[in-house]
Parts: sequence; C-alpha cells; structure tokens
Amino acid sequence: MDIKEDSFSDLLLKESFFLLIKPEDKIYLNTSIKNLFFEDLESLVKLGLKNIEISWSNNKNWLDFVSEIKLKYPKINLGSASIVNKQSIEDSLKIGLNFSMMKFWDKDLFNYAHSKNYLLIPGIRNLKDLKEAANLNCNIIKIYPIKSKDSSIDIFNYKNIDFIAAGGLSINDVKTYKSLGYKAIVIGDKAIKNKKFDPKIYEWLKNN
Repeated sequence: MDIKEDSFSDLLLKESFFLLIKPEDKIYLNTSIKNLFFEDLESLVKLGLKNIEISWSNNKNWLDFVSEIKLKYPKINLGSASIVNKQSIEDSLKIGLNFSMMKFWDKDLFNYAHSKNYLLIPGIRNLKDLKEAANLNCNIIKIYPIKSKDSSIDIFNYKNIDFIAAGGLSINDVKTYKSLGYKAIVIGDKAIKNKKFDPKIYEWLKNN
C-alpha cells in the first residue's frame, strides 16, 4: 500500500461516509443557487464532514466549480466520481484532487491512474473483477451497486483491502454496513431531500 492509500485508509477510519454531489448544470450559471449550495456545504464542513466527491462532467464549468470547493476547503478529502476516461483523470489531477472513484471496473483506466501515481478506486460488483483488481494490488475498492453485488463476494476474504459500499444508500445505512465489514459508504442521490442536504446528515455529524 503506498502513502496515498495509507492516508486515505486513515480517513476511512475517522469518517464513515462519502458525500457524493452530482451538480446540475444550472448550479454553474446561477449565482444564487451556487451561493445556497456553498452555505449548506459550509454548515456540513463545520460539523466535521471529511469526504466529498463530485461527479465528473466534461464541462469547463465543472473544473472551476470543483476548484472553488478545493480552495474554500483545503482540508477536505475531495475527489471526483463516475470516472470513465483518461480526460476525467487528467481533469482531477489538474485540480489536485485526492482521489477518484470509477463507476465500474476498467483495468486500463486503473493502470493509467496508477502510472500517474493517482488514487483511482474502482466500482466492482462481480467476483471476477474483484480478483483482477486484487491481483493488481488495488487496496481500496467500492462495491457498487451494493444491492446487486455478486453473492459469491465475501469481503472478509480480502484482509488487506478496504471496502466501501455504494449505490442507493442513505446516512441511515452507515451502521449496518460498518457491521458488515465495510469501512465507509457513499451517499449520493439520498443525500438530497427537497433540493437540500438530508437533515439526518447534519444530525449524524453532530452526534459522531
């Protein structure tokens, strides 16, 4: 495990979830929507939010938006999600992000990120891909979508890998998946309720 993966694993122990933000195009162009977003994010960061990932978009505005988050919150473990090609990795490197997550397993993309000394976490749901990733010394793996993963996957067989659960999960699922051996979960669509962050996330952060 290299230094980047090491420090990332330490963060997983401190914080049990990743907040996945999927910006709609209007957030880039509408100042009041953007300001409201940053106000809400500020509250979460003050309460101790540690891990944020932003869905990658092939859009110049995306680079500016994510750079702004990085400037405002340099201590946040900030990454990009839904990585599908080399450009998305290059964009993430340009901003200086800490990590990226792939939707699915792509060996060539994983090797490309590795050649750049960049932490790319694959999304995996079947045993064949899991074995291939493990053979390439991939130490952090997202099981996605968790609810339709291959039933033959037993994460306890992979002692040197940190597993993250993702797909359709909410803050209420943290405890369950921790007890199943996952280090953290990703909260995406269920992080937003009525266009605001789920109030239960604020509650969770206050109490943990």
